[in-house]
Amino acid sequence: MAGTPTATAATIPDSLSFDGSALTVSGGRFVDAGGREVVLRGYNVSGETKLDENKGLPFASVADAKKSATALRALGGGNSVRFLLSWAYAEPVRGQVDTTYLAAATAQIRAFLDAGIRVYPDFHQDLYSRHLFNTGSWYTGDGAPAWAVDLGDYPTESCGICFLWGQNITQNGAVKAAQYDFWHNAHGLQDSFLSMAQQTMTYLRQNLSTEQFAGIVGFDPYNEPYAGTYDSGQASRAWERDLLWPFYVKFRARMDAAGWTDKPAFVEPNLFWNGNVSKEEGGLLDAGTLGSRYVFNTHFYDQKAISGVLMWGNAADGQYVTDFGTVRDRASALGTTAIVSEFGHPLNGTTAGKAPTVLKAMYQALDSRVKGANWWSTPVNSGPVLSGSQWQWDIYNGRHHELMNGNPDKLLTAADAWNDEDLSAVRLDDSATVTLRQDARLVDRVYPSATSGTSIAFTYEDRSRDGSTTLTWNPVPSSLPNVASLVGSGQYGLLVWRSGGGAAPTELHLPASFPTASTTVVSDLGAVYGPPVYSSTTKIAAAAEPGGTGSRRLLLSTTDSGTVHYALVTNGAAAPSATLLAAARGELSAWVAQKIG
Repeated sequence: MAGTPTATAATIPDSLSFDGSALTVSGGRFVDAGGREVVLRGYNVSGETKLDENKGLPFASVADAKKSATALRALGGGNSVRFLLSWAYAEPVRGQVDTTYLAAATAQIRAFLDAGIRVYPDFHQDLYSRHLFNTGSWYTGDGAPAWAVDLGDYPTESCGICFLWGQNITQNGAVKAAQYDFWHNAHGLQDSFLSMAQQTMTYLRQNLSTEQFAGIVGFDPYNEPYAGTYDSGQASRAWERDLLWPFYVKFRARMDAAGWTDKPAFVEPNLFWNGNVSKEEGGLLDAGTLGSRYVFNTHFYDQKAISGVLMWGNAADGQYVTDFGTVRDRASALGTTAIVSEFGHPLNGTTAGKAPTVLKAMYQALDSRVKGANWWSTPVNSGPVLSGSQWQWDIYNGRHHELMNGNPDKLLTAADAWNDEDLSAVRLDDSATVTLRQDARLVDRVYPSATSGTSIAFTYEDRSRDGSTTLTWNPVPSSLPNVASLVGSGQYGLLVWRSGGGAAPTELHLPASFPTASTTVVSDLGAVYGPPVYSSTTKIAAAAEPGGTGSRRLLLSTTDSGTVHYALVTNGAAAPSATLLAAARGELSAWVAQKIG
């Protein structure tokens, strides 16, 4: 079938687009109003919140927020963002929430919601507060306001011999003492934070439209929690049980009081729970069944790769499937779904050369818990497709104007302007156009954004590059010669799912590298080259994503229940013959029958 124009969102009935519908947690999955299993993919917006130059906001203006949102959707393929907020700027004077700050933050959040991007806000902190650090310090922090630090009478900060800023978490006496005070509610610090959080959530609910508020997925109460110092005889698991979890229960109550009853809290375990250098027992082991009220929310960075000395060479096929499998298992044991709300790797510095393979391996592990070499043999072991937010999406990368710790002699303009980090996937070029700093094939990906039923297995071979080398970790096996011929050297994604009887179609995001007219879909629902515009009788179609950003989706329509379906989507073939399409469909049908049953 020849390629046809892409549908606009308006051509799809509201009952099938579910634009602005609220998500809930059910059966260990995010679920939309149509009962579809939803996967959230996107970025953190943004580390600019850690800086003073825009007074704790991700953007200098709403116009910049809109520009960033459009690019995030069109270039980065994201359908969601973790939106950073600052306690220091939300409550600069104790007991007085700054509504000017909240209004500006709400306007910037609105820019993403209006672009069809779901949002979960995060009260961000690193090293507790920038106000712990002196003007001559090598490091800085973010989070708590100056008044909170003044209450503590903390020692002069010093990290000693530190090679990475994160070592301050466990080595800097001032940081450790301040963290300890927060978790023990010294000076009523935690009470103040919770009151401020409730007022912030109330403000957001009252100042977003009903449709916009439906696009708020939930709230991340506290970034990367750590005890600071354990009490005598205490260890990580006991600290999570006795101090961290009770804080989350209190935050959950504040969400309810603010009118967020139907939205989950995205709760993080001990920062070092699933690290690959330093591990501590935890993962909210004593929290019981979380159910629909909470989402298990964790981060993952390969600290061995970042160190430059603990991992020689690049990441390989399957490098992180065990680590991310642990996240899936922990969420399942807690009776909820999971999200990896931060992952990434430096794009500059001594270990930047590892970034292409590290990031590919992390996305691979989000997609499936089976490495590429084994995927076609054991697809049923894939597990649920994980939601995730890459760190980070900062359009001002390399163009900052930050006085580090207020020091006029330390003007930071390079990279992320924060503790020598450089992880942003984007920047503005000289014409103020948002430009990717990473391979588009890596970050703009096929993924099942909404599955009508339950996903059984998914994989995506992005063919991203490490320099001039194309990385292919999941080639189509020779036992499927027609499928291999159809894919060729192109990218491909393959979803296998069991239908749930809903009216809404299954949706996969179509990257910019998959022009509608040259995209091939082979499914038990049919085989199509150039998916047509959606109609009520079309089982395979293409359409615009909500938000008007030019991003597109593939729609796969079926209303049966309990049936196993599959769909291969690829950009590898140029006008494949009907004979090849039929042969590839036959191979895939036989493979599904054998491997899935």
